[in-house]
Amino acid sequence: MSNTFKALVAKLESGEFQISLQDRVLEDLPEGNTIIETKYSSLNYKDGMAIDGNKGKILRSLPMSPGIDAAGIIKSSTDKSYSLGDEVIITGWGFGETHSGGYSQVIRVNSDWLVKKPKNLSLKHSMTIGTAGLTAMLCIMELENAGISPEKGEVLVTGASGGVGNISVMLLNKLGYSVTAVTGRTELESYLKNIGATNIISRNEILEMTRPLNSIKWAGAIDSTGGEILSNLISAIDFEGPVACCGNAAGIKLSTTVIPLIIRGIKLLGVNSVQCPTEKRVIAWQRLSDLIGSDEFEEITQEITLNDIYAAANDILGGQIRGRTIINISASKNDSYKEIFKGY
Repeated sequence: MSNTFKALVAKLESGEFQISLQDRVLEDLPEGNTIIETKYSSLNYKDGMAIDGNKGKILRSLPMSPGIDAAGIIKSSTDKSYSLGDEVIITGWGFGETHSGGYSQVIRVNSDWLVKKPKNLSLKHSMTIGTAGLTAMLCIMELENAGISPEKGEVLVTGASGGVGNISVMLLNKLGYSVTAVTGRTELESYLKNIGATNIISRNEILEMTRPLNSIKWAGAIDSTGGEILSNLISAIDFEGPVACCGNAAGIKLSTTVIPLIIRGIKLLGVNSVQCPTEKRVIAWQRLSDLIGSDEFEEITQEITLNDIYAAANDILGGQIRGRTIINISASKNDSYKEIFKGY
C-alpha cells in the first residue's frame, strides 16, 4: 500500500530556488482540520510567477506547493458542516502563497476557507472559473453596487485575452451589457467576439489616451492590468462611472490626475478576492454557476496535468495563453496515492 502522493514542491536548496514534482506524505502538509483529495486546480498569472523562480515572492514559506485554486472531495474533516464526499472549492486566504496550495494530489486546509461547489457546476468547470472567474464576478458586483446597468452604456474590459478578462466579457454579455474588449493580441478578435465582446480595441489605443480628461467612451470598466492602461482609461469614463481594478499585469504604478475624479465623479474600486468574506463568495459562486453553461466553459478552457506545468507557466507569463488553463491533478502520474484514503 502506498502512502505517498504527488505534489509540485518549491524549496530552497543551498540558497537557490528549486521546484519539482515529488512524492509527499500527509505529514508534509501544513496543519488544518480538513483533508481533501484534489481533482483539479488552475493556472493563474500569480502561479506562473511562483513557478518561475518565485518572482514577486508569491510563495512566502518554503518548502510548499504553489496553486492558489483547488477543487476536490473531502476525505476527512472535524467540521460537522461538511461530510465525507462533499465537493468543495478553495481560493484565496493565502492558499498557494502562505499555505501550501493546490498543485498537490492531497491538501490539508482550514474548513472555513472552503465553499461548497454549486450543484450545477462540475469540479472541472469550477476551476475554469477559479480565482479569475470569482474576481470577475466580484468586479461586476462592485459595478452593480455603484449603480451601473446595461442601459448606462458600454463597459470596457482590459486584459480581455486573460482569465479575468475572458470571464468578465462572458458574464457582462450574459447580463445584457455591450462590452468593449481591450487586448494586445489582435489575432484573438474573432474569439473575443464569440465569447461576447461587442467591440475590440488594441491596448495601444488606451496607451495613447494621455490627456487628463478625454471624451466619454464607456460607462464603466473592469481592469486587470493596472499601470498606464488603468491610469489612462479613467479619463474616458462617463459621469459617476465605476472602474473596478483587480490586477497589475501591466504595472503597479497609477499615474493619473484627480481631474476625472472631481470633474466626472469617477469611482475607482479596488477588488480583492483573496480576503473576500465567505458570504460574498457564496453569492458570487452561485451567480457564476447560473450564468455560464458547460459548453461555454469548453470554449475558454485548455486542460493539462502537473507534468505540463512548467511550459504552461512560461506561456502565461509571456501572455501566450488564451482564456483559462486547468490542471487535472488526479491524472498526474500517480494513482496509488488513493490508498491513503482507505482509512477515512
